Amino acid sequence: MVNSRPSDEGAAIRRRRECGACNRRFTTYERAQFEALMVRKRSGRREVFDPDKLLSKLSIACNKRPVSDKQLRAFAYGFEDEVSLPEISSEEIGRRTLAFLKSLDDVAYIRFLSVYRDFDSVDRFIEEIRQLGGDRERGVATQPTLDELASEKERADGGR
Repeated sequence: MVNSRPSDEGAAIRRRRECGACNRRFTTYERAQFEALMVRKRSGRREVFDPDKLLSKLSIACNKRPVSDKQLRAFAYGFEDEVSLPEISSEEIGRRTLAFLKSLDDVAYIRFLSVYRDFDSVDRFIEEIRQLGGDRERGVATQPTLDELASEKERADGGR
């Protein structure tokens, strides 16, 4: 071995080596290989967790909402690090995602919920929205309404 040093922001080790037979130099990269988080689907099928798939669904739910891509990426790509088990159910991923979205934006939460829960009627959908409004009345932390934001702006502007 000729030389060795960290590479790729410490995620790999770069080694310069020399072939003993022909004396030519070459480079190898060594990376730690971790076991992938497995997702157990409702059907019983298992697949490898894909943060890009989660990010895609989050992006759809948050389309044209005041949520930054940085927040969504941090959640999707940090999700695997937050799970301490080798396997997680798709339902648990959905629950954690809903909790994350509820803390960010009510509309994105309802959009994701409508797909996640597969509402069978408009009445059930409306009931969920009303429940979200009830959470606000009970003081459960949610996003402010447009009226509340307008009132805050008026107070900040001194009623101008």
